[in-house]
Amino acid sequence: MNRQAQAAVMFLVGAALLHAGLTDLYLRYVKSGLQPLILAAGAVLIVAALATAWYEWRARTRVEADDDHDDDHTHAHPEPRISWLLVLPLLALILVAPPALGSYSAVRAGTALQQPYGYMKLPNSDPIPINLVDYAGRAVYDHGRSFGGRSVRLTGFVALDKSGAPYLVRMALNCCAADAQPVKVALTGKIPPVLQPDAWLQVTGTYTARVTHDPVNNGPIPFLMVTQAKPVPVPSDPYDESWNN
Repeated sequence: MNRQAQAAVMFLVGAALLHAGLTDLYLRYVKSGLQPLILAAGAVLIVAALATAWYEWRARTRVEADDDHDDDHTHAHPEPRISWLLVLPLLALILVAPPALGSYSAVRAGTALQQPYGYMKLPNSDPIPINLVDYAGRAVYDHGRSFGGRSVRLTGFVALDKSGAPYLVRMALNCCAADAQPVKVALTGKIPPVLQPDAWLQVTGTYTARVTHDPVNNGPIPFLMVTQAKPVPVPSDPYDESWNN
């Protein structure tokens, strides 16, 4: 590709990064804290593309204006048209939002639950709004003491293991979607009679000391005694970033 074509592709890459960073699209790829870097990278690429196009235009203008060097100037061959296929992944990034990792990945990977270094103070409400990873850590390693007998409210997507046992899951994110791993909470009690994998639920329930072990890596999976469950839309940020904070 010549420099003008390179500048065009670089501009499109920068525009795609800005589009992803200014919308919720980037949350399908990386954690929210990386948004400033994505925006900065997009801006740098666009500025570099414009600068490249400008210098290329000036150089070509000087050559065309210099009649004394016409015989010494050799014309560049046009780039192969197939090289523009490199633009297709950029168009896919802009036009098609990829789905977040879901139940297919969750049931094929072991739970990534880690013992937390400490616990934040919970609100005094009942039920307690708490993220799924925090509930799982408190249930397994704090044995539910910090709940004080109150109910909790979790949100996650449904995954069913080979036996049909239901889990509420969030994919825990360390840096980007490539390293996302599931944290699972097993459900018992008033479970909806029909559960669809990947459906998002908001579940209210109470802590129970019952714990099972993940068949993939033997990691601990706490239970939640469900008292109420309702479907909810997919959140703008489908991943959970709290596990490594």
